[in-house]
Parts: sequence; C-alpha cells; structure tokens
Amino acid sequence: MSGDLSAYRPNVGVVLFHPDGRVWLGRRNNTPGPYNWQFPQGGVDAGEDLIQAARRELAEETGVTSATLLGRTDGWLTYDFPPDHQGGKPARGWKGQRQVWFAFRFDGEEAEIDLMAHGEPEFDAWRWGKLSEALEVVVPFKRPTYEAVVRAFHDFAG
Repeated sequence: MSGDLSAYRPNVGVVLFHPDGRVWLGRRNNTPGPYNWQFPQGGVDAGEDLIQAARRELAEETGVTSATLLGRTDGWLTYDFPPDHQGGKPARGWKGQRQVWFAFRFDGEEAEIDLMAHGEPEFDAWRWGKLSEALEVVVPFKRPTYEAVVRAFHDFAG
C-alpha cells in the first residue's frame, strides 16, 4: 500500500510454521467465535527493529523463542478497524494497522509453547492448522491482509 500511513498503527505479524508445514493458530482470549482465531501480532515500539518486534511478540504471545526466520512480506499491509470495533486503538486515534509479516519455522519442543509467558494472555487456546485455514477463522476485517500473507508464505507450507 502506498500513501499516508501515519493513521495506521505500526504492527508486526508472525506465521509460525511447524516443520511439517502446518501453522500455529491461537484463539483470542475472551472472544466469542466463530472468527476468533489468528496468528500472533502486535505493535512495534518506538525505535524497535521490525524483526526484533516480531520475535518479541512471538515470545510474549506464545512463549516461543526457538524459531528460525524463513521470510517476510514486502512493504506494509494495512487494514482498517470497522466502525463498531471494540478496544482502545481507535480511541487513541488509529484508523487501523499497518503490518509487516514474518514467517518463522518452529525449532523447539511443544512444551515451549506457553500462552501465559507474558502474564496477560492474548490467546486461551492454540492448535496447528493449515495455512489456508486461517482465512476461514480470522475476523472478517483482517481477511484481505491474511489473504496476502497466505499468498506470500504459501511455499513454506510445503
């Protein structure tokens, strides 16, 4: 996307690939279904390198630190918050989020996955699934971004 990105909160997203090509999906804590699963994502701190932000968010939201970088998306992907969006980000003046996405291969043992790693959990459950499955379970306003991510990282799914 080109144009003025200043109204979009800087953010990173992470697709964590199991060595067999499946991806890590987390169910958003205290969020009713059916569209309550997503990949880890989060804000970029002022002055923070994007890859560092991605590794930090992955560790905070999943406990995972044993991961090898596979790739990243080019440029920023954006989405707008819907008018009825709950949460503080629109109240703080953000129109939506701009994201760079990173693909990592999980190199650890599943015991490393700890949804309470950072205290307040972002997710209350997790599972391995197919990359394309994310399109069916993510909140609809994020779906176009997820479509771009699925296209970008398709080759890592095997």
